[in-house]
Amino acid sequence: MVVALYCRASLPLLQKRSAKDPGEEVRGRRPMDFESNSWIGERLCYYPRLFGGVMLTAALLGVSTSYFTGISVPTLPHLLPNLSILRKKKRGKKRIRVYMDGCFDLMHYGHANAIRQAKALGDELVVGVVSDEEIVANKGPPVLCMEERLALVSGLKWVDEVIANAPYAITEDFMNRLFNEHKIDYIIHGDDPCLLPDGTDAYALAKQAGRYKQIKRTEGVSSTDIVGRILSSAKSISQDSTKASLPGDDNMNGVYAEEKMAKIDQISRFLPTSRRIVQFSNGKGPGPNARVVYIDGAFDLFHAGHVEILRSARQLGDFLLVGVYTDQTISELRGHQYPLMNLHERSLSVLACRYVDEVIIGAPWEVTQDMVTTFNISVVVHGTVSERNSSTGERHDPYAVPKNMGIFRVIESPKDITTTSVAQRIIANHEIYVAFSFAQSREKGTGIW
Repeated sequence: MVVALYCRASLPLLQKRSAKDPGEEVRGRRPMDFESNSWIGERLCYYPRLFGGVMLTAALLGVSTSYFTGISVPTLPHLLPNLSILRKKKRGKKRIRVYMDGCFDLMHYGHANAIRQAKALGDELVVGVVSDEEIVANKGPPVLCMEERLALVSGLKWVDEVIANAPYAITEDFMNRLFNEHKIDYIIHGDDPCLLPDGTDAYALAKQAGRYKQIKRTEGVSSTDIVGRILSSAKSISQDSTKASLPGDDNMNGVYAEEKMAKIDQISRFLPTSRRIVQFSNGKGPGPNARVVYIDGAFDLFHAGHVEILRSARQLGDFLLVGVYTDQTISELRGHQYPLMNLHERSLSVLACRYVDEVIIGAPWEVTQDMVTTFNISVVVHGTVSERNSSTGERHDPYAVPKNMGIFRVIESPKDITTTSVAQRIIANHEIYVAFSFAQSREKGTGIW
């Protein structure tokens, strides 16, 4: 009887609601979208009094069962089989997945900036790393092996997935695989031309499919440029040896030194800006109780060994602070031919690493008490693999303070690759690079590398 009385009382409300309100359609006024499978859902959403009445009726019926024995009274779920209608619709926007590929040989901040731009064009970034065989066929032998290049790409903070052994050219089969298996929406590449040996565009099919987007190339650096720096450094070392073995007056040696330093200053064409640093930065500081780990170094010619030691250091705490030495400090430690990359280039490469939270640009050689206090450093770490020119002489221990404080720790370097070993690969294969570049120049008719 309670149900009948309430339903009769509610009937005028339902009838009134059934009359169409012309202003309602114009205004498009709906309190909330819900999944609805019956008219009950709509009435409950728009008439809270009706919903409250039904709930009260169900409660009264539940209580009455103790007086009417033997009478089966429907429970609330049976009265309202569509309570799921109160679940709000999940109208989530489709996540855009973008793809970018490359050789990523001799990883530098230009690669990192390209990947950062690609990630900004979507929600998830998938990066393809071209196979060694494809690089040999199209560009000449790579400096870094596939494993090392994968470590570098995976270590970038903007990368979500990596596809190993990707083809150099976007073929129809591979493009369909990207669209169907990896759910890629767009293929990304820089505005610099990427031509195959036959002169055709490597991304022609993606452009024809309307699934191609372009980013700006980062000026001032390239893998070819870095190879040139390494070869120039090797030549400088050779000239130093020759000069040391030949007699000469101090005046001539002074002129030679000035010319040498002038050439080194002209190597890098990178112009740092505060905006670029902000783009690479996390923008977050450590929490109040965070365990801050500090590691420092040159991080010259950023390689897989750097990535792995930073990963190991990050696992020791909640926040990884990295100190990047000044150019002058590195020159004093390793010789005037170093660093190959200047301070800001090296700092950006470190900032791009996903394991790094903050960077001290131009960190001092010595870890001081003031540094430990200012940055609230909990532990200072150093790897087992490091580089230093023995001819520079012994300097005082830069980790004396953290050692005395009991917060210094040596961790095993996961890889033995170093800046010098990478440079030696370039020098050893120099003739191969020159021969390949000369052949390319003849094919294209440019005569330049």
